[in-house]
Amino acid sequence: MLAGVALRFLFIFRFPGVTSDSFVYGDIAKNWLQHGIYGLSGINEISPTYIRLPGYPAFLAAVFAIFGMEHYRAALFLQLLVDIGTCLLIADLTRRLISDQAARFAFLLAALCPFLANYVANALTETWEVFFTVLALNLAVRGLRSAEGTATRSWAGCGFAVGSAMLLRPDGALLLFAIVVYVFVWRGRPRPRILQHALRSCAIVVLVSLAFLLPWTLRNLHTLHQFMPLAPRYANEENAFVPIGFNHWVKTWIVDYASVEEIYWAVPGKAVDAEQLPSRAFDSPEQQDKTAQLLDDYNNALHVTPELDARFAAIAAERVHASPARYYVVLPLMRVADMWLRPRTETLPSDSRWWEFDDTPKWLVLAVSLGIINLAYIGAGLAGLVWNPFALVRSYQHLGLLLTFVLLRSAFLGTLENPEPRYTLECYPVVIVLAAALFRGGKQKL
Repeated sequence: MLAGVALRFLFIFRFPGVTSDSFVYGDIAKNWLQHGIYGLSGINEISPTYIRLPGYPAFLAAVFAIFGMEHYRAALFLQLLVDIGTCLLIADLTRRLISDQAARFAFLLAALCPFLANYVANALTETWEVFFTVLALNLAVRGLRSAEGTATRSWAGCGFAVGSAMLLRPDGALLLFAIVVYVFVWRGRPRPRILQHALRSCAIVVLVSLAFLLPWTLRNLHTLHQFMPLAPRYANEENAFVPIGFNHWVKTWIVDYASVEEIYWAVPGKAVDAEQLPSRAFDSPEQQDKTAQLLDDYNNALHVTPELDARFAAIAAERVHASPARYYVVLPLMRVADMWLRPRTETLPSDSRWWEFDDTPKWLVLAVSLGIINLAYIGAGLAGLVWNPFALVRSYQHLGLLLTFVLLRSAFLGTLENPEPRYTLECYPVVIVLAAALFRGGKQKL
């Protein structure tokens, strides 16, 4: 516990992260707190918005009300406590699934995990999202293990956790989908009576979790006249132009986080160097010339016009038609692999192109070290999954829920054009639970 707290203090004081997204959340929180408007500051007025869900702005508003405006450091200290709670929940989940001894090792692995600790020091949604994800999975397992009459509170609590996760990030809805699919398909298969219990459990989770979105949805209908139960896919305001053609073109070649920083995030507003495009971005020399000309035209304006976007869309359609398997299968798998296997230094000073080994020595060492640690965690998780498959098969009814969530979330992440490693952080508790299975001891919690 002390080592875990010390590790998180190290990140808070050495690598605090208040990003552009943090300031968006903070601006909404201040306007909500001071003016009663859930909106963003403009030149002359505050404009109501729905581009960010209200969970994290509500947290920051509470912090600002108690500790002072823009006191982000206080928010990070509170996130430290939340993340230690996450470590305890991971241990409890492991105790329910495997054994008491494995639970101790799970707490050790969670407390000393640098990737969970890193995001404690960032004023972003990840720490809270991971907390509610583990809470939901833990309560779902408790509900699956409970007798019929005592499971209602567990499923209601699970719905509370899922609803809270959805108020933080739109992809929190994947957690609801995974739980409902697993409970209905696997729990409800054998007999009609069990199917009835599964339907009742799913109904409780769905109703409670969706109740969290009702005030937000009604607010958007009343204030902005838009049916928006979550948030827009591209975090865009109403009637704002979204360069769908450009995004489609990016998805025909992007697989790594470095390209997200250099190309995807640069547009619009910054020049793009065509030399930074990988060779897989072109199918022929003619297409390469066409793409280079298109980027030159963009660099002249630093803005994607509808006409320019249509040209990006034409190249994208051409590439998808040339190789549908690449677009729908190969590239998504490569994006998922990149998100899982990168050193996870995106919020640290290390160069995103760490594999070129031309960074400052200390940051290069940090990137390589974190890369090794990440591989060790994932390798231990895979080893724990296959080390004693017969014991896991006996308890697969519960571990299957965790694996369903990881597979569904990974499949969804493969469809994104911005493969950011932080998106797999919600799955990391499952990795830790599986790794702890290596130390399960004699008696199993089956």
